[in-house]
Order: sequence, then C-alpha cells, then structure tokens
Amino acid sequence: MTTAVSILPEQQLAALNAAYRQAVSRRRLRLLLGAGVFAAALALAAIGAEVNLRTLFTYFGNFVSYFDRILTLDSSQRVWTDVGEWFWGWRKWLKMLGETLLISYVGTLIGATFAFALNFFAAENTSPAPWLRFTVRRLLEFARTVPGIVFALVFVIAFGLGPMAGVLAIAIHSTGALGKLFSEIVENADMKPVEGIRSTGASWLSCMRFAIVPQVTAGYASYALLRFEINVREASVMGFVGAGGIGQELVVAIRKFYYSDVSAILLTIIVTVFIIDITTGWLRGRLFGKEART
Repeated sequence: MTTAVSILPEQQLAALNAAYRQAVSRRRLRLLLGAGVFAAALALAAIGAEVNLRTLFTYFGNFVSYFDRILTLDSSQRVWTDVGEWFWGWRKWLKMLGETLLISYVGTLIGATFAFALNFFAAENTSPAPWLRFTVRRLLEFARTVPGIVFALVFVIAFGLGPMAGVLAIAIHSTGALGKLFSEIVENADMKPVEGIRSTGASWLSCMRFAIVPQVTAGYASYALLRFEINVREASVMGFVGAGGIGQELVVAIRKFYYSDVSAILLTIIVTVFIIDITTGWLRGRLFGKEART
C-alpha cells in the first residue's frame, strides 16, 4: 500500500517563508516601538519628577555614610560588638512597640467592623438602591484615598498627641480599604441562596445574614488579618506626627542624631513586622487554605 505525500511547490514554500519573516519583522517592530514609547514616557516622568542622576550619584555617599553612622556606637565601635549598649532602652522601646501593636489591633478591629456594616450597601448585587450604593462607594473611596498619616495629623491637631489619633486614623483608612475588598467578595458570592431565602418572604437583612455571610466569612477574616499586617507598619510611621507608638521615639532619635538608637529601633520594628507577617500568613493558610497566604 503506497501513501500519497503532498509536497508543496517551491513557490508556495517561498511565499510561506516570506510571510513568516514579515510577521516576525512586524512583531519586532511593535516591540521596539513599545520599548521606545516606554523609555520616552519614563524620561518625561523623570524630568517632571525632577529626578537628577547627577545629584543621585553625587550625594549617594551621604546615604551610605548615614548607615555607617547608625551602625556605630558613641565609642566608635560597631553596634554588634556591645549589644547591651546598643539596646540600652529596650524596655522603653518594647513598651512603645506594644502600644503600636495595640493601636494597629484596635484600629483594624474598628475598621473591619465598619467595613462589614457598609460593604453590603456598596456591592452591586446586594445594595438595596443605586443611590445608596453610589454614596457608600464614594464614602469608602474617600476613607482609603486620604493617606493614613494625614488623618493622624488631623486627629493629633484635634485631640492632641497620643495613641487615640493613631487608632482613629487606622480605623478610617481600614474601613475604606476593607470595605472595598469585602464588597468585591460579596459581588462574587452565589446569589441562588439569596433568591431561595427571598422567596420565603424574608427581609433584606435576613438574606444577608443567612445567604451571604456564611459564604464570605472566611474571605473577610483573611483580608482583616492581611490588613492588620499593613496597619502595624502604618502605625509605626504615624508616630512621626505624634500619634503614639514606637514611631514617636524613632523620630526623636532621628532629630537628635542618636545614631545607634535609630538602628536599634529600626531593627526592633523590622523584626516585629517579620514575625507578624509570618504568623498571620501561617494562620491564614491554616484557617482558609493555601490561596489565602498570597
């Protein structure tokens, strides 16, 4: 039995090769044009932002020398040669670090509570009225758009120095951020249980309670834990404007040129954030599955 093998004529093969080369050339041209546009946009943005490479390289040594100073004790020795002298104020710093953690915890809890109460009105599939959805969404946008440190500064002016300003700032910013995340979870929820409960004559509140909340609780908790990680870092910075916590001690050390204290406080904050990130990531993974870790 013979098998017929069709062989394209040489003209057809040449035409296919030419078409392939032309397609490759067009693709390369598009890539080059895209890279050129990106480079031009980057250059224009750098000019607008006053990024000066000459200044960067001229004063880069000052940046390096500062780290050299914060890693040197008053005795001109490296900080790790005398840990007791380096962390001389560890009791005070741990107390203020505990204050930072409490600010983050309370602010996150308040923000999560308000976000839980508002997100059903912001979600497209559960909001009772379009005007209400529009209003709540704009409110949440305002709460998360204004930087937390700006809120902290306003509350410091209004209520004075201390942790209260930090708690209020984190609570408002967390409400806006978690409200958006929570509403997106609700918009992806299965609406069939809602229709089933609604067919029995149940109220809107009952539909949310028995049909939506059981589906989204795990996602809410996962995002709330993730937000707590972020808020620990934010609370550390809010101390710069007098909103309590260890950031307040850090800015004092920076302003008074207590170089070794700066490195000790920074290391304390970094290690604490690492521990919290690892712990909450492990907890999310244990409670809600591997996808929640990301």
